[in-house]
Amino acid sequence: MRTETQIHNIGYRKYDGPRLGRAYARRSLYSQSLRGAYGLGRSAKSKVLPMILFGIMCVPALVVVAVAVITESDKLMLGYTRYAIALQMVIYLYVAAQAPQSVSRDLRFRSVPLYFSRPIERFDYVVAKFGAMASALFVLTASPLLILYVGSLLAKMDFAEQTRDFARGLVSVALLSLLFSGIALLLAALTPRRGFGVAAVIGALFISYGAVTTVQAIAWATDNLTAVTWLGLFSPITLIDGVQTAFLGASTSFPGEAGPDGATGAVYLLVVLALIAGSYAALMGRYRKVGL
Repeated sequence: MRTETQIHNIGYRKYDGPRLGRAYARRSLYSQSLRGAYGLGRSAKSKVLPMILFGIMCVPALVVVAVAVITESDKLMLGYTRYAIALQMVIYLYVAAQAPQSVSRDLRFRSVPLYFSRPIERFDYVVAKFGAMASALFVLTASPLLILYVGSLLAKMDFAEQTRDFARGLVSVALLSLLFSGIALLLAALTPRRGFGVAAVIGALFISYGAVTTVQAIAWATDNLTAVTWLGLFSPITLIDGVQTAFLGASTSFPGEAGPDGATGAVYLLVVLALIAGSYAALMGRYRKVGL
């Protein structure tokens, strides 16, 4: 019996376009993750919470500027380095909502190994996600500072003084953005369930702050000012408070104004840098297992 063989052209073509490589893939993942942190490119429902929180973050700055301009004040009611501390709850809610959104969905739908197939490697994924979350948080915290700065110039306050204080505020929120992003992404990456990630981030940031401030108040009431200073090492927001008190000329929110001096502030700074580096290293370790 004779059989005939036929070859069918099903339309496959060889790709002969540009191969953009890892750097392009890393930039694309960073851009996509940064846009996603504000719901851009996603559904309308995804934009509601981040945009509301962004608005809440900026409204007090607009009020402060309006009062300064109307009263012709020579000083802002809320300083640049104090702004993020005063509105820390908004920052907690934002990072708790957006860090799990950035990484938990990839874990839940098992898309991480697809990222690592090629050309992206574990380093590219972690750097892109960490950078995007830190950038998104920096936009959230630095935007009201820019409003304050522009408003202070409109109110004809001293240019050199306001520029110096604005720069100090940017340094403070940059450190805060790196620290909070590292902690939040690490906690969110431990579970594919977004709800668990949100609860873990809020617990780590908010509960630690409540516990530290409570014990600090007790230490201050018993005249143990040294303990007040060192207790600040055990909460992310009090760590930032201590660093900016020691090095950025900020006023402290510690009870009894028992903020760290230069030597103690160096310990605060080392702990902040160690937590940022440790969060990154732990994320690399986490995605070594996930990638398999």
